[in-house]
Amino acid sequence: MTLRTKKIVSFALTLALAVAVAFPAMTLAQGGGGDDPFGVGAVDKSGLALSGGQDTDLRQTIGRLINVVLGFLGIIAVIIVLIGGFKYMLSGGSEDKTAEARKMIVAGVIGLAIILSAWAITTFVISRLVAAATDEG
Repeated sequence: MTLRTKKIVSFALTLALAVAVAFPAMTLAQGGGGDDPFGVGAVDKSGLALSGGQDTDLRQTIGRLINVVLGFLGIIAVIIVLIGGFKYMLSGGSEDKTAEARKMIVAGVIGLAIILSAWAITTFVISRLVAAATDEG
């Protein structure tokens, strides 16, 4: 492949990526704003209820917020495991690179185990607190 062909192919791929990113924004650009132009109603309909409304208990709101944070941490742990897997595959048999990749995979799995246990403990404690508060009230 000549340099000119490489430039043409890279330009075409860049243009295709730009169109793929910009096209959805262009198609949704003229959506009617209606009563909810910022999309706050979609969050209310989703059932998250992180706003601490009148019908939401503070303990439930804190529990939901903790679940969201733990979900993000779980995603990060899975990404670490994936990166370690890619490094392991691309190590080319080098002892140093495979050892580093194994350390990343083990660290990601340990982190995932800690996050899952934290989620289980949080879910148990929050559910017991809410149950105790509703029984007394």
